[in-house]
Amino acid sequence: MKKIIAALFVIAILITVLIIANNNNKIPTGWFPAGSNPSEYEMGIDNSVFQNGQACAYIKSKSPKENQFGTLMQTISAENYLGKRLMLSGYIKSEDVNGWSGMWMRIDGESNQQLGFDNMRDRAIKGTTEWKKYEIVLDIPENSTTINYGVLLGGDGEVWFDNFELKEVDKNVPVTSLKKESKLPSQPVNLDFENN
Repeated sequence: MKKIIAALFVIAILITVLIIANNNNKIPTGWFPAGSNPSEYEMGIDNSVFQNGQACAYIKSKSPKENQFGTLMQTISAENYLGKRLMLSGYIKSEDVNGWSGMWMRIDGESNQQLGFDNMRDRAIKGTTEWKKYEIVLDIPENSTTINYGVLLGGDGEVWFDNFELKEVDKNVPVTSLKKESKLPSQPVNLDFENN
């Protein structure tokens, strides 16, 4: 009888370990994998590393080729945010990132026209870093249809991310957009080439 109880106890422990291990590869509810080659990246929930709470999301490279990236992302309707300025913030930790990583946000209009974009390329996360809060601020034009955001990993390494927030901010908070506004002249300029 003691052997049966011991065997059942061992089986229960093994089942628990398998459930926890399988949970780590589960894509978080509301999020989906994407990128140039998402199959080269493992994405899921990590219950052993977190900034606050009991879990975070992660992206870990398998064997990506040069210039490939994976992202874990969400897409939401822009309907409730038209004409507002939004801040996406969250905590990211990295380990051995030899390409680059960053939080990103993109605002799209009709026919997927890009209206705003920031992927932190100009302030990329590289190497091994501890938990740090990052922020992206973009305007949501009146003709926006979707707001897309997430975390990307390009190249090798692993990143964990936690405690994201998307909120409206005052127009005094500067935008971080990498997409530059086009300032076209309102009339022809220097047509005789004499004003050089």
